[in-house]
Amino acid sequence: MNNTYLLLGSNMGNSIELLSTAIEQIEKKIGALLLTSNLYATAAWGNTSQPDFINQVIEVATQLDATETLKEILSIEKNMGRIRTIKNAPRIIDIDILFFNNQIINRSDLIIPHSEIQNRRFVLIPINEIAPQMIHPLLNKTIEQLLLQCPDQLAVKKI
Repeated sequence: MNNTYLLLGSNMGNSIELLSTAIEQIEKKIGALLLTSNLYATAAWGNTSQPDFINQVIEVATQLDATETLKEILSIEKNMGRIRTIKNAPRIIDIDILFFNNQIINRSDLIIPHSEIQNRRFVLIPINEIAPQMIHPLLNKTIEQLLLQCPDQLAVKKI
């Protein structure tokens, strides 16, 4: 069994409902939901002239490998209506693999751990809620330590 941490985000439509739908689809296609963070509202990263995002981190147990998990995530996003346009555009749903066990994968189509975890409070705050002592396999620091050192100043507000 593999454990993966996923970041869910949405800033179009009823984001809270969309995150709930995404979790239902993840449970059907990827695996059992183990832990969920609270929901957090965050200003958009990069392209700031768009609605705030609602974000959540979940932990999932899966029998899939990382590549199969990515394939299912892309399928879920597409089935929910996500259309990939420009980078940092508004999104109906966005699902990112943050960690997959302690694996380190660096391919053109998949980077694990996610390369920006340590730089984004909207990732660190919800994952710190459910896994503060987890160690980042590349940086050799806990999530709690990464949050304390994070340079990002965007407000992240629990809903």
